[in-house]
Amino acid sequence: MRAADEQRYTEYVSARLPALHRLAYLLCGDPHRADDIVQAAIVKLYRHWRRASQATDLDAYVRTIVVRSFLDEQRLRWASVRLFGHPQDGPVIPAAPPDTETGIVVHTALTRLPPRQRAALVLRFLCDLSTESTAAAMHCSTGNVKRLTSDGLRRLRGLLAPVAERCADGTR
Repeated sequence: MRAADEQRYTEYVSARLPALHRLAYLLCGDPHRADDIVQAAIVKLYRHWRRASQATDLDAYVRTIVVRSFLDEQRLRWASVRLFGHPQDGPVIPAAPPDTETGIVVHTALTRLPPRQRAALVLRFLCDLSTESTAAAMHCSTGNVKRLTSDGLRRLRGLLAPVAERCADGTR
């Protein structure tokens, strides 16, 4: 890579790194896995910088790389996971102020969704992308994005319904 291209690449990645990490974290729910996903994405971006830098919307191009890196990692992850001992029933979450607690509950529910549903919801509602932009990032049709979004919202409502009932009763 030429020095000028390398400089532009470095500036772009430095400026966008927090947003890329936030997107990866929202997709996978684990800060360490998010680091791995972002690292894989910026390596892919480096390899294809000449083509990527000519894209009409570089942020959308990079967002697509992050989403595809997450989905690829999800597909390959099952083969490398080894459980030793007895897994816990779930993470122990300490009491927190209501807004933080709500965020934790929603985040935990998001991590229980299938990867493609989670990606559709994160891109549509947390990254505020249109159906068309989400479809482009996920390399699927807009109809598929609508189905994934609908199924994901239905499942998310089901996961959050017991929590909402407890909150309404005042018994967190």
